[in-house]
Amino acid sequence: MKLNQIADNPGARKTRHRIGRGIGSGCGKTGGRGGKGQTARSGVRIKGFEGGQMPLHRRLPKRGFKNTAFQIRLTEINIGDVQEAIDAGMLDAKSAIDAETLVKSGVLRRSRGGVKLLGGGEIKTKVEFSVWRASKSAIAAVEKAGGSVKILAPAKDVPAEPKGKNARFAAGLEKPKVYEAAPAAAKGDKADKPKVADKPKAEKPAKSAGSPAGKDAK
Repeated sequence: MKLNQIADNPGARKTRHRIGRGIGSGCGKTGGRGGKGQTARSGVRIKGFEGGQMPLHRRLPKRGFKNTAFQIRLTEINIGDVQEAIDAGMLDAKSAIDAETLVKSGVLRRSRGGVKLLGGGEIKTKVEFSVWRASKSAIAAVEKAGGSVKILAPAKDVPAEPKGKNARFAAGLEKPKVYEAAPAAAKGDKADKPKVADKPKAEKPAKSAGSPAGKDAK
């Protein structure tokens, strides 16, 4: 192996598309900017702009909460990778393995907010881990091999009583209120309503004998 024989993975590096090098390149003259107007100028940001009407990303409703801005970013590693590093002599199984040890040995490039141990692969060596989090399968596999896993993440505070109406219903602490319909009254029990007296009808004026019916007398 020589330095001039070292190459990156195929497809990892792509050649930059040179623009403005003639019409034969497929991206000449305007260089991918199109014709005249707003897109031909620099400093234009029209992604999502719909000509002045309310854009789609503002018309759609926003619901829920995302914890991406506050979440702890962890570096994941499988127990199988740890076993390969131990077999290769990169890690010492006699000492505790933590995030700093994994980074110094070259198994991990960085630890970020901590290391999470996953149960992928198989571990045969007795190892003591000290990680931020670990999956149930990883803990079971390490303990089966005679090792131990120390979780550095603080335990979540579990409230003594569940909060929320639905949670309390599920725990059996409260029962949902059932509203029963009022019993219908029997026909004989209905009180006779007082009848409204009929209003006297207004008397129509008598028609004169000389005037024709339906026409006003002249």
